[in-house]
Amino acid sequence: MNKYIERLYNGIIKENPTLILMLGMCPTLAVSTRAMNGIGMGLSTTAVLILSNLVISLLRKVIPDQVRLPSYIVIVASLVTVTELLIEAYLPSLYEALGIYIPLIVVNCIILGRAEAYANKNTPGLAIMDGLGMGLGFTIALTLAGLFREVLGAGTAFDLKVLPDGVDPIGIFIQPPGAFLIIAFFIIIMNAIGIKTRQRKLVENDGCDGCCAACSAPCEKAEEEAK
Repeated sequence: MNKYIERLYNGIIKENPTLILMLGMCPTLAVSTRAMNGIGMGLSTTAVLILSNLVISLLRKVIPDQVRLPSYIVIVASLVTVTELLIEAYLPSLYEALGIYIPLIVVNCIILGRAEAYANKNTPGLAIMDGLGMGLGFTIALTLAGLFREVLGAGTAFDLKVLPDGVDPIGIFIQPPGAFLIIAFFIIIMNAIGIKTRQRKLVENDGCDGCCAACSAPCEKAEEEAK
């Protein structure tokens, strides 16, 4: 797989920051009450991720190791400030909905984590694609969580009514416990997919799915367990 496409795939599926790496959970749980909020926060974080990865990659040979993290924070804080001012100027309703969580992008562990783990070790092109992949993965997770919570908790999708008359929404889903339930449900699905993938690799490589109880063929592992 092409290295650039691989960074997109990893960020969206294999290393999804929210559903696999469990990063950025505070904004995920707090702002995902509506699908539009999830899109707004996700795209804002994506823009900061791409630009911060680019700048840090370009400066990776200039920034001294002793001040590496403070430098990253200064770069990210500058980009977040610009992003916040643009949202406030052109999307005031989104700015009011996201509130304090826009400035908190500065300390989002996804951004600092990718800066430290990837951007400062790779070329600008790969750093941009890594930021794009991680940002899209974060945006997709937030949007899906917001959509499910909005439909179940308010009966709307993107502010349009979707539940028929006579069907009452379940209010808990727009409360903090609802966020945990929805994210947990998504993580269960991702883990189930991952387990199947690992089993498939065992079968393809070793002819074994790792489940001796359902296997009638003799093997060393079963003999050892019998002893």
